[in-house]
Amino acid sequence: MAVTFSDLHIESGLKSLDEFLDGKTYISGDQLTKDDIKVYAAVLEKPGDSFPNASQWYHLVSSKLASSFPGTAVGVRVGGKGSPVDTAPATASKDAAGDDDDDLDLFGDETEEEKKAAEEREAAKKSVKKKESGKSSVLLDVKPWDDETDMKKLEEAVRSVEMPGLLWGASKLVAVGYGIKKLQIMMTIVDDLVSVDTLIEEHLTVEPINEYVQSCDIVAFNKI
Repeated sequence: MAVTFSDLHIESGLKSLDEFLDGKTYISGDQLTKDDIKVYAAVLEKPGDSFPNASQWYHLVSSKLASSFPGTAVGVRVGGKGSPVDTAPATASKDAAGDDDDDLDLFGDETEEEKKAAEEREAAKKSVKKKESGKSSVLLDVKPWDDETDMKKLEEAVRSVEMPGLLWGASKLVAVGYGIKKLQIMMTIVDDLVSVDTLIEEHLTVEPINEYVQSCDIVAFNKI
């Protein structure tokens, strides 16, 4: 059964892949299959630490392909062309790959759909590389109005803010005093796409979120 994931060049797509791979070694079982190859080709680069399952899977697939095709790139076609280095002959690939990978045809003719998808990935890769000059990890303090504020709804309101280059992370409630708790929440941002000040002023402290949020403060800001 083929397994597909959409938008693997953005955070939400990688998140869905990471969640799917929780407790799994490969996409469709304990061995490398065509599903892994297709998904691997759609991922622009190795997922970061925010996606531990996808990162480990990506490393395993890279290692498997490198060992199966020594002296070449991974052998996955991109944009209808072979890898930048000389590609191993198809007749040698079967012997190098071993019996477990006999069903993998990495050098088969591409369909029009695959060519189109490859072109879209290349365009997205260039766009992402142009925009993403760096990332930062930010810890926010989000304070409610009073002890009667529903903190669950407050967190839901905060996480409802979505924009390119923003990924919400772990959170916890911290006691402030007099029965009041504040929300501490981590987020990862692409520096060129997200301004934390703008996020706070134009999203987190305006309607409708300001029904729950009184103020936001930056506790920590670290470049990744």
